[in-house]
Amino acid sequence: MTNTWIILGATSSMARAFARALAMRGDSVVLAGRDMDELKLTAADCLSRGAPLAEAVKFDARKPEGFGAIITRLEEREGLINAAVFVGSMPEQDAIDADPSLIDGTILDNYAGPARFLQMLAPVIEARGGGTVVGVGSVAGDRGRIGNYIYGSAKAGFHTYLSGLRNRLTSAGGHVVTVKPGFVDTAMTWGLDGMFLVATPERVADDILKAVEKKKNVIYTPFFWRYIMLIIIHIPEFIFKKLSV
Repeated sequence: MTNTWIILGATSSMARAFARALAMRGDSVVLAGRDMDELKLTAADCLSRGAPLAEAVKFDARKPEGFGAIITRLEEREGLINAAVFVGSMPEQDAIDADPSLIDGTILDNYAGPARFLQMLAPVIEARGGGTVVGVGSVAGDRGRIGNYIYGSAKAGFHTYLSGLRNRLTSAGGHVVTVKPGFVDTAMTWGLDGMFLVATPERVADDILKAVEKKKNVIYTPFFWRYIMLIIIHIPEFIFKKLSV
């Protein structure tokens, strides 16, 4: 059966690496984002790597009025419809502290926008009797930390949404993979202090594809972040609130 993937936030380095991996295994890709010129370049690259179809569509997580046209376009495709969400933004916490209005965009980019799109796509996946959703969250969503608790709270909300969506789609033959990356070498993390154990986008894309093939529910990437976060989650609150992490 043919596979078509809608990739939201397809201009991110992780998304591009994932799109290339899909193309090399013969899947079609619909690359969604705001920068159409960059999306078209990635589409051409995917076609050269073996994708039967690769096209660019305009997508902005903050403008849900455009979601319906993309859903209609996907419904015209035969076979299984899959989705991978790489959308996100991470303003510095200091900037949010100075201007709390930045919270709105952070929630829309990381949670509300992607969740609304997936909620519209879910009936399509159910009607086809299968399909996979990949939702890229973050280890930051596992516990609120002083350095990025607004971003982390948005990702935590997205994690919970994905868990519920997984419960819904499983009964229809679909599947949802929640991905929790640690530090990845992307535009979002360039120049940030305290970076360590930084992974390449290609490493993350490979981990995601393996998780899709094995129908994993939740993965940390690279894998060792599961153990790092296990420690962080279990630090007692009376100690944790004294730490600058």
